[in-house]
Amino acid sequence: MKKLFLGQVDQTVLSMAVLRVISSVIELTAALCMLVVNDVRKAVVINSMLAIIGPLIFIVTMSIGIYQLSEQLSYAKLILIGIGVLFILAGIYK
Repeated sequence: MKKLFLGQVDQTVLSMAVLRVISSVIELTAALCMLVVNDVRKAVVINSMLAIIGPLIFIVTMSIGIYQLSEQLSYAKLILIGIGVLFILAGIYK
């Protein structure tokens, strides 16, 4: 089993992971804010802000990964991945 240290991690994977960590910190902060405000209306407003941030992080993370893979994949596969991402976003917003 290969041991990976920070210097050996692919920069693309590292950037994708950092974005996910940032996203999780934002989610945790929002949850704590909901507990602090202790009001349903304000909690709904906080939650609606997360509805914008979550898909944005998803799109950026996927874009980074797809950009790196674009040289290895055919155009047909890239189109299928793009359609899949659009379906996920449509499912989130519909």
